[in-house]
Amino acid sequence: MTVTTAAAPVIASFEGNMEIKRIVEAILFAAKQPMTCKQIQQVFPELEQPELQEVQQAVAAITEDYQSRPIELKQVASGYRFQVRSELSRWVSRLFEEKPPKYSRALLETLAIIAYRQPVTRGDIEDIRGVGVSSSIIQTLQEREWIRVIGHKEVPGRPALLGTTKQFLDYFNITTLNELPTLQRLDLSLDGKPLSAGKE
Repeated sequence: MTVTTAAAPVIASFEGNMEIKRIVEAILFAAKQPMTCKQIQQVFPELEQPELQEVQQAVAAITEDYQSRPIELKQVASGYRFQVRSELSRWVSRLFEEKPPKYSRALLETLAIIAYRQPVTRGDIEDIRGVGVSSSIIQTLQEREWIRVIGHKEVPGRPALLGTTKQFLDYFNITTLNELPTLQRLDLSLDGKPLSAGKE
């Protein structure tokens, strides 16, 4: 088939976009953590880097391709990642003998307070829970990279202010704190002290 001069650039552009899409899909599939479009772009050699918009278009096209598949390209706080669809995760989890770690009620309550009331100090958490907060709980949450010190309160002693991280959002499969369930939906109260509002 003879390609007219006018059509040749269009075909070349289409083929170029398809190649970018294939490369982007491979990069995301091989990545060990979520990647932003900018990070994907920077994987390309400098002289072959597509425009950021082309990467974004490729990601959108890949997302569409996987709409009906058991695997999806999901956007989380740190970027995009391939993952098994949530409705199938219980089947896939049977492949792994190691059981997920079990967390104490105290740890989960502490994490909830930080997530919904951040930034908070350790003293704030203790006031809400009515009991002391074990150093091991804070350490575990920091080791999981679910919380971090985001500043210090301007009071005597300048206690650390704690907040959640992108890794926390990634783990719970959300992109922003606004996607957390409402406290009313969770029916979350601690020792008679409901956690009100506060996802700022």
